Amino acid sequence: MSNSSSITQFLLLAFADARELQLLHFWLFLGIYLAVLLGNGLIITAIACDHRLHTPMYFFLLNLSILDLGSISTTVPKSMANSLWDSRNISFSGCAAQVFFFFFLLTAEFYLLTIMAYDRYVAICKPLHYGTLLDKRACAKMAAAAWGTGFLNAVLHTANTFSLPLCQGNTIDQFFCELPQILKLSFSNSYLREFGVVLVSSFLFWVCFVFIVLSYMQIFGAVLRIPSEQGRHKTFSTCLPHLAVVLLAVSTGTFAYLKPPSISSPSLDLMVAVLYSVVPPAVNPLIYSMRNKELKVALRKLIGFISAAIDCLHSSANGSLRVS
Repeated sequence: MSNSSSITQFLLLAFADARELQLLHFWLFLGIYLAVLLGNGLIITAIACDHRLHTPMYFFLLNLSILDLGSISTTVPKSMANSLWDSRNISFSGCAAQVFFFFFLLTAEFYLLTIMAYDRYVAICKPLHYGTLLDKRACAKMAAAAWGTGFLNAVLHTANTFSLPLCQGNTIDQFFCELPQILKLSFSNSYLREFGVVLVSSFLFWVCFVFIVLSYMQIFGAVLRIPSEQGRHKTFSTCLPHLAVVLLAVSTGTFAYLKPPSISSPSLDLMVAVLYSVVPPAVNPLIYSMRNKELKVALRKLIGFISAAIDCLHSSANGSLRVS
């Protein structure tokens, strides 16, 4: 029998045993990771640099992109390194850090999506009060509340999980330190303490989800009362990206944590973990940039500025070589 204090490292699930497949996994995850860095990095830079995007909706979108960058950076780089070096090891402190940051960023992201639903509700259903209800101070407080709640939730889960006695070895059947997989290593009667924490978190999750649903019921009712078809289309275009991101996060996360044990298998668990931890950060920039004209214009300007700067540096370098 072992406990958490006697374990110095954990063994993560390898995507494949064959060396060729391990390298394939490395290059695939590297491509996805670079795409996430590029997409979210461009959105963050465009919003920060374009004063026309300094509105509550884009302020919350900037926070969402930061959370996406953080969440995928918590899990994917370690998995890539293990595949590249043909290893499965992760230290005890590294595993605890993964659990903490993943829960922190994932929880903060869902609370932020709830706030973004409120933003769309006020903008469409109470447009005359938008500047009052969502001024800079109110937006900063709501964003801080999302980050702070995520931090407290992560501290609670991490401290509670890694204080449990672990008696089932140190092998985690997942490519990162996922909480349900770590709990499988503990005593069966130790689940009760963590179950209470999960129950509170689940209650808050469903409160947020119900709030989002009720907000969109009000939004759709207000949109359908708009007389012009062009006005309805324009209003819907500001809501559909957020709604798509919410549905993606809720569907993948709910299936990952609430699927029946009877259908659970290592391959299915692995696929679901990729769906809820890797796919949303990669897809969110595409969802928001495809239907948002203001953001697309800002991104084109930013890419044009970067291209012009690169051309200028290239011309300067060629000029210096000619002079020398």
